[in-house]
Amino acid sequence: MMSLLGRPDVDAGEVFVNFNQNITSLAVATSGSYSLYSLSSVDSTLDKIYNTKSDDLFLIERLFESSLVAIVSQRAPRKLKVCHFKKESEICNYSYSNTILAVKLNRERLVVCLEESLYIHNIQDMKVVHTIRDTPCNQLGLCALSSSSEHCYLAYPGSVTSGEVQIFDAINLHAKTMIPAHDTPLAAIAFSPSGTEIATASERGTVIRVFSSQDGSRLFELRRGLKRCVSIVSLSFSTCAEYLVSSSNTETVHIFRLDRSAAENSDHGKQSSDDWMGYSFFRFLSKTVTSYLPTQVTDVFSQGRAFASVTLPEAGVRRMCAITTIQKQLRLLIASQDGYLYVYSIPSVEGAECQLLKRHDLRLDDSYAMDVKVDSHHTSGLNSNVSIGGAAGVPNAAAATAAAAGDGKANEKPGSSSSGGGNAGASYASAVKGDEPAGGSSSST
Repeated sequence: MMSLLGRPDVDAGEVFVNFNQNITSLAVATSGSYSLYSLSSVDSTLDKIYNTKSDDLFLIERLFESSLVAIVSQRAPRKLKVCHFKKESEICNYSYSNTILAVKLNRERLVVCLEESLYIHNIQDMKVVHTIRDTPCNQLGLCALSSSSEHCYLAYPGSVTSGEVQIFDAINLHAKTMIPAHDTPLAAIAFSPSGTEIATASERGTVIRVFSSQDGSRLFELRRGLKRCVSIVSLSFSTCAEYLVSSSNTETVHIFRLDRSAAENSDHGKQSSDDWMGYSFFRFLSKTVTSYLPTQVTDVFSQGRAFASVTLPEAGVRRMCAITTIQKQLRLLIASQDGYLYVYSIPSVEGAECQLLKRHDLRLDDSYAMDVKVDSHHTSGLNSNVSIGGAAGVPNAAAATAAAAGDGKANEKPGSSSSGGGNAGASYASAVKGDEPAGGSSSST
């Protein structure tokens, strides 16, 4: 069953790893349990926020630092559960017509990706607000949702034969733009933190491109390699948006620096007269020379190279990468599905080596890990038990609304009725807004 998802890591019994939207926590699922870790002191320790026994999971998405998590298990791959993990309560669950391949969250929307459709929920009440049907076959569940509420865009493949990216406005619920990003099908896509830029890679894996998500214009073209085609597994902008990191099925992780000031100066011709014999002359010469060369060759001249790279012990291991600032220091985090989290410093000079600062074993029950105390009064939540996209593949809007309301009233919040959830509606709203942040210790409530 998992092989159909393109998830050989699950078949092999490896761990599932996933960062949240602003790279403040890491979700880890192993056989029979899942854990959430704080990344605030990852240079030295990896503090466990939460751990619980569960069915074997293959998807976990935490909403920023809130108590809200969305999970999908191997036992019920068509069912999405939304939980308040600090109260250990299930807020709602939704069933879909086919296997759930991806779930994406931000503070406005929750998106569920199936092989040939996408469901967009309003995260405040989990009502289905839009369905994108008959999408090109998307067996890997490739999609991205911007973490920004201001530019709340959804991206997904627009073709099975070429690298088209469809950008959809998930707030106003209309198509934004289509970007012909690559000649071959897409392998990875990722939004910048602001949602205004999107990075793409194709199945060939040699070139990574960055586009404006608003008008589709190309901003950067980055060369990952020349000799061999690879499978890009992870693309991620740094939280400061100045870097882009990629991992593949090889042992090398590449970091690219996105020099927007140089690009702007280049576009607007803002070089000073003193720079004529330097940058401007080189640019003039390169343009003159490349004007006589084939397009494929000139593309190679214009592509940016990796700012830095990391070589890991072995190839063939899926790794999720992120760059964030931790205690005022820029860090590269590599979460590996063989059960390790690597922490690297990022050099200030191009071409210098990233220094390994720490390697955490995610399979150990560390002595410094702290579980959240569970309030025994909140052991049950709203169980929506809604079927989305039944035999005909059409969502039952009335049922979804009723489930979100808790008692069939569309204007009420989840759990606002006496459905056994007590104050589940207020807890859910607080979790979405982040009013109940889950910190790195059990003292948070």
